[in-house]
Amino acid sequence: MNPNDTCDTVQIRNLRPKDLDRVVDIDTRNTGRSRARYFEVKLAQALADTGIQVSLAAELDGRLVGFLLARVYYGEFGATERSAVLDTIGVHPRFHGRGIGRALLRQLRENLLGLGIPVLRTEVSWEDRSLLGFFHRESFVPAARFCLDLDLDRARNADARREEMASEA
Repeated sequence: MNPNDTCDTVQIRNLRPKDLDRVVDIDTRNTGRSRARYFEVKLAQALADTGIQVSLAAELDGRLVGFLLARVYYGEFGATERSAVLDTIGVHPRFHGRGIGRALLRQLRENLLGLGIPVLRTEVSWEDRSLLGFFHRESFVPAARFCLDLDLDRARNADARREEMASEA
């Protein structure tokens, strides 16, 4: 495997169960921590979802050097629009900047368009400038919706305070 290879020689294929160890290795090299259980679950879900396989692997010289995990939705949050979600994308650090991520996304776009799916969504930490830049270069734009989080402990404590105040009144 030559780190000077470019996306011209990369082979894109469907992700397979046997790719799990390599996916975990690539992710660990990129994040500095092992998320093996996360990938066990996500890969199993991605490969079991209704026969529609959209998660991909990138190979150079027969060795997995990049991957993406994606899912197809036929409506979510009350909307009936079909869409896809990109859960995770990873490229071995030795191959960053060589077009591997671009090749993976290009193939995913083609696969999704072939299925009649018009939208691909993902989430990125605001602090991850490198990944934000990558997605910007790949024509992602901010969504016209807000993603909201609810801290369940905080909400429960607020409810308890409101109930206490109401009982004192």
